[in-house]
Amino acid sequence: MSSSTDTLENNPQPEPVEAASGRDHEGHEHDGHDHEAHDHQHGPVLNPECTKELVLDIPAEEVSKAYSTVVKNYRKYAKIPGFRAGKVPETVIKRRFASEIKKDVIDGLLPERFNKAVIETGVRPVGQPQVAELTVEDGQPLHVKAVFEFVPDFSIDGYKDVTVEKPSVELTEEEFARELEQLRESRATIEPVEEDRALVAGDWAQISYKGLIDGESDAPPVAGEDTLVEIGGKDTVEAFTTVLTGAKPGQELKAEVIYPDDYAEPKLAGKTVAYEVEVKGIKKRILPELNDEFAKELGAYESLDELQNRVREHMANRKRRSVEGETKDRLFAAITEKYSFPIPESLVQEQIDARLERGLRALAAQGMQTEQMRNLDFGRLRLAQRDSAIAEVKTSIVLDRIAQAEGITVSDDDLDKELQMAAIQSREPIDALRSRLTEDGGLARIREQLRREKTATVLYERLPA
Repeated sequence: MSSSTDTLENNPQPEPVEAASGRDHEGHEHDGHDHEAHDHQHGPVLNPECTKELVLDIPAEEVSKAYSTVVKNYRKYAKIPGFRAGKVPETVIKRRFASEIKKDVIDGLLPERFNKAVIETGVRPVGQPQVAELTVEDGQPLHVKAVFEFVPDFSIDGYKDVTVEKPSVELTEEEFARELEQLRESRATIEPVEEDRALVAGDWAQISYKGLIDGESDAPPVAGEDTLVEIGGKDTVEAFTTVLTGAKPGQELKAEVIYPDDYAEPKLAGKTVAYEVEVKGIKKRILPELNDEFAKELGAYESLDELQNRVREHMANRKRRSVEGETKDRLFAAITEKYSFPIPESLVQEQIDARLERGLRALAAQGMQTEQMRNLDFGRLRLAQRDSAIAEVKTSIVLDRIAQAEGITVSDDDLDKELQMAAIQSREPIDALRSRLTEDGGLARIREQLRREKTATVLYERLPA
């Protein structure tokens, strides 16, 4: 689910047509990082399966009246050298401000009529209407033809019958024990072995080594001093484990290692290396005991019991969130698969935009520069996001329909709690945050997202245990 997918399910007012505005063809008004770093080259603009065409003709007399009103307003305030304020001839005004006057006439005549006509079609529009034809001249009828997408009507009969397995969220003792063992592992120490004995599995050999790469006599040797190697460890080359097992400090050994082609270190991948190895010492990994001292070392815990209780509580919450999230995802997939309907392309493109925005911000946070972003293949990136975006949009639409059927709403208190959390995270005054989100439509998107989450919880809780 994503808050960026606004299906206008609870907003009967369509977006106003903005034929004369400077917004792009899908109505995007981007902010944030440098958007010149990538080019939003979308695929098909509209899905013909959920597109309507609307034609409006406004009588010439209304157009003339609108022109007259706008021209008078310009004449009243226009400042043109050689003319006194308010005394500029209409012919000069019309010639000097022709494009501005036309825009004001369109803005005065078209939006309200267009939006009313859209409502009368009985569908819920999404995205920005796209103007296919527009003619407007003083003394002539205004003619406009525009197309827009809508969320198609479809039946959600049977959604209550869809079930998936609902795994237990209870924390098992085995899971708890593994977590405690990982805590011990995190505090383990490597200590010298004082007794006179040979290396065995689980020991750490302290070695010095020098290796020559076969066929590369001029290459510098692969060497290391006082390196620790775990006998039988998952990151230890098998040849080293073999020759070191049973060895004692002071011994000098030979080992030949054939590295696989996909070895992590490129200079060794696919190479054969002859090593000379000297065993310097034996060390053992020591795990701390689970006691009160161990608990105090980990943090503000007074005893082992307190640590265990906190760990158990944390793990139980983590498992519950994880299991619930995975189960909801499977349930949503099963429900949405049950229904087939055309998806508005504008919503898909918005979702792709949102996914790319998150990806780009993550790359920027990792240090990628704007120039590097410009070199990304955005056509390929958009295509790679498409299937996921379609699935997310479809899920959101279905959940919105189910929320309507269930009468699920979001109270002002619910919204306030979400805003308070967002304000804390963004370190922004809540009033400023609310004002900003109200202006850019974010408040409505948050309310919709909360409603979808409440719907998801209702559906999850109905699943048989």
